[in-house]
Amino acid sequence: MGVSGCGKTTVARTYADACGLEMVDADDFHTGENIRKMMSGQPLDDADRRPWLVAVRDWMSRRAASGASTVVACSALRRPYREVLSEAEGAVWFVHLTVDPELTRRRLDARTGHFMTSALLKSQLETLEPLSEGEPGLTIENSAPVEDVVAVIRRATGRVRNPGA
Repeated sequence: MGVSGCGKTTVARTYADACGLEMVDADDFHTGENIRKMMSGQPLDDADRRPWLVAVRDWMSRRAASGASTVVACSALRRPYREVLSEAEGAVWFVHLTVDPELTRRRLDARTGHFMTSALLKSQLETLEPLSEGEPGLTIENSAPVEDVVAVIRRATGRVRNPGA
């Protein structure tokens, strides 16, 4: 979890690959309307986000019902959003990736082919509610090499070996 450009997808994909888990980017669940809104520089409101979060939660539940453990790259900026995701079947654990806002802005400015632009970074930073007491998870600065960040997450989640190793 974290603001756009903090490295969610890269860290999630690297972690999932290292642990032999299925990974999905929550951005893939946005409606065309949400994407158009963000592309035009308008932040999503709670009414926009609710169906998107429910779709992500339901995907997580379907995968858990089939016995799969999953990794989801999702902004989950506010506690109420994380509460929706936490309603999924199985255990839900969050990793909040933090990055210096200026580095995040540079990453977003350099990104091509994505609907989220640096114009929305300010609103995301204003919306962000860090993990709070009682929420299962870890907060980690994502400025080290991705392999080092993933190693910390693997230790915290107890997934220090590859499946079958």
